[in-house]
Amino acid sequence: MRHTAYFFVERISPVNQLIKSLEAPDRGFPSFGVGATVKVSVRIVEGGKERTQAFQGVVIRVRQGDSDNANNRNFTVRRIASHGIAVERTFLFRSPRIERIEVLREAKVRRAQLYYLRNRSGKAARLKEKRMNA
Repeated sequence: MRHTAYFFVERISPVNQLIKSLEAPDRGFPSFGVGATVKVSVRIVEGGKERTQAFQGVVIRVRQGDSDNANNRNFTVRRIASHGIAVERTFLFRSPRIERIEVLREAKVRRAQLYYLRNRSGKAARLKEKRMNA
């Protein structure tokens, strides 16, 4: 009986590249929780050009993902755009499109999700700032 060795060449498809980028190690973003005001710098491709756009708002939800791996951890940021129109955007923590996250302020909250802010506007939507004793 003759033994033959088979060598498999791994092809890297775009789907495999996306999966590997999502399985990338933690990017070292600062830790923040619900109620924090953050500025997320996102890479945007328009035509052939790539630029960075800042999205600043209040974190209304943080989802931790599976217990097995944290590849699908995400957070939702809500900001008030022009004319009082609210915009919510969900980001993956390990997305390659996020350049950096800056935590501008922390707020004292007693909820895991701040969905009640959707029904409030103006001063009623304010959150009490959490002071850090230095």
